[in-house]
Amino acid sequence: MSRHPAVKWAQRSDKLFITVELPDAKNVKHKLDPEGKFSFSATAGADNTPYEVEFDLFDKVDVNESKTSTTSRSICYLVKKAESKWWTRLLKEGGKPPVFLKVDWDKWVDEDEQDEKAGSNMDFGNLDFSNLNVGGDEEFDADFADTDEGDDDSDTEDEVKEEEEAAAASGEPHTAPASSESETKA
Repeated sequence: MSRHPAVKWAQRSDKLFITVELPDAKNVKHKLDPEGKFSFSATAGADNTPYEVEFDLFDKVDVNESKTSTTSRSICYLVKKAESKWWTRLLKEGGKPPVFLKVDWDKWVDEDEQDEKAGSNMDFGNLDFSNLNVGGDEEFDADFADTDEGDDDSDTEDEVKEEEEAAAASGEPHTAPASSESETKA
């Protein structure tokens, strides 16, 4: 009996990204039909465990423009959609998707954000960056560099909560530690 590999997917209006996560895959076989039938099989691991997955994509695809890339950790498919439009889901069949199928959030872009480029909507107006004093000309503050952030005696919220719970359990009142002068200046 074969297993299902983990499969992640993301889309743009004109293409799909399908990633089969199967480290050290051997004997990789894959097939993509124009009607949207996707199938994958391979073996992996020391005992050559068989893996396979097969599903019908939501709509038709362009097999000739689709590409495959194999790495030591995964097999990536760039599937060109036959019609440039957003799909409401990956699979033709509705309902809950299989447990091995996940959204690839690293590649996911929302439909309304597809055409935006990073930083394209940032307007800096007449801001003069030369006056921002982001380093270079000023002398480095050696006193600041000598402070060790690891020696912070202040308690985090979790530590305070733990102390309060311990005090409540023991019946002793909890008192907050006094702030040092250096903490109040910061």
